[in-house]
This record gives sequence, C-alpha cells and structure tokens, in this order.
Amino acid sequence: MSQTFPVDSAVELAVVERSGFVESRHAGAAIVLSPEGATVRALGAVEEPILPRSCMKPMQALGCLTAGAPLDGERLALATASHTGTERHVAVVRDILESAGVDESALACPSAWPEDRASRDALVRELLGPERVYMNCSGKHAAMLLACRTNGWDTDGYLDPAHPLQVHLRDLVERLTGTRAAATAVDGCGAPVYAMTLSALARATQRIGMSSARSPFALHRAAGLLVHAVREHPWAIQGEGMPDTMAAARLGVFAKSGAEGVCVMVAPDGTTVALKMLDGGNRAAAVTALALLTRTGALPAAQVSRVIAELPLTVSGGGQKVGVIRPTV
Repeated sequence: MSQTFPVDSAVELAVVERSGFVESRHAGAAIVLSPEGATVRALGAVEEPILPRSCMKPMQALGCLTAGAPLDGERLALATASHTGTERHVAVVRDILESAGVDESALACPSAWPEDRASRDALVRELLGPERVYMNCSGKHAAMLLACRTNGWDTDGYLDPAHPLQVHLRDLVERLTGTRAAATAVDGCGAPVYAMTLSALARATQRIGMSSARSPFALHRAAGLLVHAVREHPWAIQGEGMPDTMAAARLGVFAKSGAEGVCVMVAPDGTTVALKMLDGGNRAAAVTALALLTRTGALPAAQVSRVIAELPLTVSGGGQKVGVIRPTV
C-alpha cells in the first residue's frame, strides 16, 4: 500500500506552548529551494510521497487555463482557491458557471457550509443550508466545468481519472513535477489528487510562482497570468484574515495551503518552501513556512512578524493568552 513517510523520518517543525510548558509538537518534513532551484534546506523525508491536497490547485487551475478555459482576474484566482464561501467568492464561482452554461447542480463537489462564520450565520438566519457552491473547492470545480464546455467534453463524470480533462491535468502535473504520480487518490472534493514528493511539489510550485506573463513560452505565460491574478486579488485565494490571503496581500508571497498540514509558498524572489505536517494539523503550517522563508533571507523579518502577529496562533486559558504556536525550524 502506498503511504506517506513514517514518524521516525519526520523532524520537529513547530511546538505549542502553554504557560511556558511545551504541550504539543508538530513533526513533519519541509524543503526550501533557492530562486535557482537548489535545495537550501531539507528537513525530514522530502523525497517520500505525500498527497498535496489543495496545494495541487495551482497546477489544476493552470491545466484548465491551458485547456482553453477563458479565465482571468478574479475568476482565475478563484479557480486556484480554497475559499471561505463569502458572498463575494460565491458570486465569482457563479459567474464562471454561467460562462460555462451550467448551473450549480453540475458541480460534483459535496455540499458544504461556508467556512466564513458571518456568511454561515447569514444562511442560518435565512433558513438556508449547505450547498455545493459554498464548498471551498467550488471555484476549482467551476473552472473544470468551463474547461470541459470549452473543449466539447462531457461535463458528466468530469472527475473520473479517465475523463479527457483529468488526463490533461495529470499530464500537466507530471510535466511540472518532472515525475510520475506515485499514486492516485480521491481528494476531499472528489477530484483526483496525485501523490508526489515534497521536493517535486516544491519544484512544480516554484515553476508556476516564478513564471512571467511576458514569457515566450505559452505554459509560462499562462502560469504568469495565474500568479498575477492571485497577487492582484488576494482575497479570492482564501479569505480576509486567512494565512494565504495575508501572505499574498502583505508580503507578495504566492501561497497555497492544503488539507492535512500541507503548505507551499513562493517568495517574490522565487525562494520556495513546501512542507507537510505529519499529524495532518494545519494550525502551524503557514507560520512554519513563513519562518523558513524568513530565515533564508527571502522575506523581511519585521514585515513577517507583523503578519504572524495577526494569525490565529494564540493559546488561551481562562479567556486569557497563556501561550503560542511557534515554529522551531
């Protein structure tokens, strides 16, 4: 059976302190690439397979773009997003669906409540419930449907690994990572997700993150448009006050978080980090990635500190701050 790396191949990446006592430890693996692609730091089993989860979305969005889907601006950023389901997010997803000539019932992702509390509360007050369009992956699915309609592919079964869209996406993922998929699994939204090493994930993300819309190469031009869309519309990639949005808006970082403790970030100079928390916890992933970029000199420490101060890293006791979640790398 395919599997991720074992506990004895992991290293400590972050701890949780409560009243000066280290209560919990997050172990995993991480890799940092220089702007030229050389490995600057390798912590733990970076050559063992992991499931990138939503960290694969930039590759999938790029695949929809190269398949001819007419996506740009906010719509392209939403195709890459794990959004929080605000009215603003959902409006763009519905716009993509309208362009595809399909309604929300065509989405094959599961129904969900918005992750944004205010948006969820608004639905409750209106006596409404979870819907597919509120699911954090609905932008990706809408983009997939648009790619299908653009190419005349059947929209039924668009998540089947044998569907022409998914064949195209897998080919692009393997082209960007430079490796064959170690395994195929079903992501939480129902789409295929491919096992790859952290080093392969970092290389692929860096290739996207360093691309220019003025490149002479079509794939790099498309990737440059994607990165520009995220940096121009950082609210779309996740949501206000969320790590990916804050990293993009405040630090110019192309960031993408995934379920089960996976995170990738590309600094403006191209320095790239990819990490996996072995316990699947996300609470320390983004701050650890930011710390790794800062300690390699890719990000200014003072600006990063201000961003970290606004992340939900406080440990509470009796309604008071008694500790913090902090990276140890």
